[in-house]
Amino acid sequence: MTRTPRRSAARFRRRARTFGRVAEGVCAWLLRLKGYRILARGYRTPVGEIDLVATRRGTLAIVEVKARRNLAAAAEALGARQRVRIVRAAEAFLAAHPAAAGMRVRFDVILVRPWGPPVHLQDAWRPGDRT
Repeated sequence: MTRTPRRSAARFRRRARTFGRVAEGVCAWLLRLKGYRILARGYRTPVGEIDLVATRRGTLAIVEVKARRNLAAAAEALGARQRVRIVRAAEAFLAAHPAAAGMRVRFDVILVRPWGPPVHLQDAWRPGDRT
């Protein structure tokens, strides 16, 4: 029996989604081990989604998790358009959580690859960056 392309594409998407969820869980534990408190996972708004929202020492970290086959592909996966959506979602999070309003906000990225340690890039970008 041969597989149809549609069936294999659906399987690929399902595996990618599962890999992404597992990567987010690993990253949440990594942040906890570093002393962060996880405030939200998979925070969805009409304007965008935030993978992880964490806090430590008066800083609110908005964290995007990128899981790919290698670190280079993971680093390239975060484009300018997605950063804009994440910033808008962060603004929505801050509007919905007034207690976080006085905190310094930082945008982090954690790069994940199979069988390798995650790479946490703190302050990976700032709103308005063009790169």
